[in-house]
Amino acid sequence: MKKFSFGIALLAAIALVGCKSSESSYKKAYEKAKAQELSGQTTTQPVTVTPVQTVTPVQQTVTPVDNSDLRTERLNVMAGGTLKSYNVVCGSFKSLDNANNLRSTLQGKGYNAQVAQNPDTGMYRVIASSFDDRGSAVSSRDALRATYPDAWILLRAY
Repeated sequence: MKKFSFGIALLAAIALVGCKSSESSYKKAYEKAKAQELSGQTTTQPVTVTPVQTVTPVQQTVTPVDNSDLRTERLNVMAGGTLKSYNVVCGSFKSLDNANNLRSTLQGKGYNAQVAQNPDTGMYRVIASSFDDRGSAVSSRDALRATYPDAWILLRAY
């Protein structure tokens, strides 16, 4: 046990002595700087300054597209109409009668509403409007959400 304690004490002493900065290093650097100062030699060089050019930032308009309610389904149109790629759905029903009632209501408000069936689930989708581009569908969906807060966009799979 005494050998172990002696070994630790010896290692600690070596570590402390080895990490201590020597005064002679600082003294040599000070004397060198003092000698340069007295001899008139300067180690500074002239600094050239280049003017900063101001850059005008470019403004970009980014239209956010909300994909949170975009779904893709296969559809069969019930009343012989045609659907485009992006469709705004206002209601989904298991009953064809309920889907036709909502379709009539939307048509009374000026929409070209159609009923389409998802052959995989059997659900009837009431589509208020149909578009070729997503941006127009998002705008229509946002306008319809005032009356139909659950309106969503259906991307038609072919």
